[in-house]
Amino acid sequence: MHDKTLTEITQALAAGTISSRELTQDLLGRIDRLDGRLNSFITITAEEALSAAEQADATRAKGAAGPLTGAPLALKDIFCTQGVKTTCGSKMLETFVSPYDATVVEKLKAAGTVSLGKTNMDEFAMGSSNESSFFGPVKNPWDLGAVPGGSSGGSAAAVAAGLVPAAMGTDTGGSIRQPAAFCGITGLKPTYGRVSRYGMIAYASSLDQGGPMARSAEDCARLMNVIAGHDVRDSTSVARGVPDYTNELDAPLSGLKIGLPKEYFGDGLDAGVAASIDAAIKEFEALGASVREVSLPHTAYAIPAYYVIAPAEASSNLSRYDGVRFGHRCDNPADLIDLYKRSRAEGFGEEVKRRILIGTHTLSEGFFDAYYTKAQQVRRLIRQDFLDAFEEVDVLMGPAAPTPAFDLGAKKDPVSMYLQDIYTIAINLAGIPGISVPAGFSGARPIGLQILGTHFAEARLLNVAHQFQQVTDWHLRRPDVIEENA
Repeated sequence: MHDKTLTEITQALAAGTISSRELTQDLLGRIDRLDGRLNSFITITAEEALSAAEQADATRAKGAAGPLTGAPLALKDIFCTQGVKTTCGSKMLETFVSPYDATVVEKLKAAGTVSLGKTNMDEFAMGSSNESSFFGPVKNPWDLGAVPGGSSGGSAAAVAAGLVPAAMGTDTGGSIRQPAAFCGITGLKPTYGRVSRYGMIAYASSLDQGGPMARSAEDCARLMNVIAGHDVRDSTSVARGVPDYTNELDAPLSGLKIGLPKEYFGDGLDAGVAASIDAAIKEFEALGASVREVSLPHTAYAIPAYYVIAPAEASSNLSRYDGVRFGHRCDNPADLIDLYKRSRAEGFGEEVKRRILIGTHTLSEGFFDAYYTKAQQVRRLIRQDFLDAFEEVDVLMGPAAPTPAFDLGAKKDPVSMYLQDIYTIAINLAGIPGISVPAGFSGARPIGLQILGTHFAEARLLNVAHQFQQVTDWHLRRPDVIEENA
């Protein structure tokens, strides 16, 4: 069953052709056999998973099963999970066991899903390659010499390798969509406020958003039916009704107006990526959609604005890790100041320290207005660009990343790494939803098509992605490299 979609697995569970316990045992065995080559998991919760699977089977036997009862998945190790280590990929939280569940985890448990463990990630979600994790880099299952993308690289790799059919990720500047593209799976970043951030360890509070990662748009729609919705414990959660995201999946695309931002097809775009995106656009035209060029004139300012706003918020959010209440504490501190300094110096990795320093400088007296306030003004212009574009078209399309997955260790300087997010960051600044779907290959490495919509247009994005997946088979391809000599 490891090569099946989440939708196919739930159908098999409903038909009784496999039990949740059998499925869970099979996938745990596969993780044990193969994940040593990928490093996609930080923590495996085998005992808890088998117990939840047995409970799901009992619920189904009583005739009380829901759509996802007994379905296996994994959680990015940024979601607090009661009684389970929640490390955020950092030495700072290496031994932290959460006393409560994040809302997303709470909802998934209530739906009867079975979590097999917590997936690896860039430390505190800061990275685009999953190389900054304290627990070591994750490998791309399509090419073990390549990165899986970040920061949700562990979730993406686990799904692509068939270790789980779906996983939860988070997206602050592309951290669902870029790894989904690099690993050849489907990843949805919902509208900001659509999915609760309660219990999701904060990086940049005005940008972070949790979302599903799976093999197909239909799988993501089924997960969104569970995780979306208002949460009174999250002040940024939007009080808005949740539709059934599967209802519109089969709607035809005749008359759909697609915009191609000219800023997404210029210098720096890999020729193989451009060719795959062009071929995908032609598929949509064959489905009855029309295509026109649009402009997002402030796109060039997205990365500078993001790398002022996000580090500033990170500096504030990560100030709580001081060695006093929880997290890493240095040995034998001389005094309180020494405790603070050494605990933070030992507990945080290089990239996290870099962003804290940038953010602290940005927020300091004399620089706040010059940098942070100005970046927020630019953010408003970027948001308006998207709103103006959606007056003309229904969705925007373009590449999820400028290149296919790059080699492990290839990006030596921070700026070259940051530029990997050139097509994804603006979406978080604007708060709109975006989805990446498999759209081809460059050699053995997958390419992702990014589809964007206006606020709360997740149902439309899932419909557009699903229709594309009905006429293409990119999302059905499976890597076999990890099976070799396993």
